[in-house]
Amino acid sequence: MSASIEMKQPVIVLVRPQLGENIGKAARAMLNFGLTEMRLVSPRDGWPNPSAGPAAAGADDVLENAEVFETLAEAVHDCANVYATTVRKRGVTKPVVTPEEAAREVYATAQNTGARSAYVFGPERSGLETDDVALARAILTVPINPEFASLNLAQAVILCAYEWSKGANLAQPTVEDLLPPAPQDELEGMISQFEKVLEPTRYFYPESRAAATRRTLRNMLTKPGWNSLEVRTMRGVLSALGGNRRPKNTEA
Repeated sequence: MSASIEMKQPVIVLVRPQLGENIGKAARAMLNFGLTEMRLVSPRDGWPNPSAGPAAAGADDVLENAEVFETLAEAVHDCANVYATTVRKRGVTKPVVTPEEAAREVYATAQNTGARSAYVFGPERSGLETDDVALARAILTVPINPEFASLNLAQAVILCAYEWSKGANLAQPTVEDLLPPAPQDELEGMISQFEKVLEPTRYFYPESRAAATRRTLRNMLTKPGWNSLEVRTMRGVLSALGGNRRPKNTEA
């Protein structure tokens, strides 16, 4: 990860987390989306916690580099933007933002001033206390079922981390592996072959509808965005259906 991206990273602050497993799962959620800096405020069972490692599923660096603080104020001392994640109003008037809006502010703050930002998450059972929310600059929340407004810690972390990651240009292997679209002449060859295979079946009958039918067929075949391998495969299928089968290998 480049230095510029590291500079823009928000800090993930877990306030009085209760279970080591949940700290590990939060670390896993962070690293999935490129976040590496975790800060813990008075973890209930102390730190390090042996239960965190297995739950982190390989995000060991996040846990090993986690910093522990006595108070939330100390944990966010260097952060210009502090977002309190909560779905409940606690009598504190603050701007309310979504994870997407917060991510934009995190990047803008880092680029314009170089200052850090922090996402703050409360204990698993009760969430952030009123004093915790009061310390923040804004409340971060998401639309959620009012009759079941219950996210676990890792879920809450991953919502914020994912929105931040959109601006981090993280690798997307499934996208990188896609082949480019086939050139138009390859598509034309496939369409022509379709028509030749269909002609003997009277598919384009009656003649008065032939042009419209060919046009519909062309529209269908040009929608998927075939790549060259897919075009060759489909033409092989058409050749087989049309009776032009490949000769079987014969032993000498």
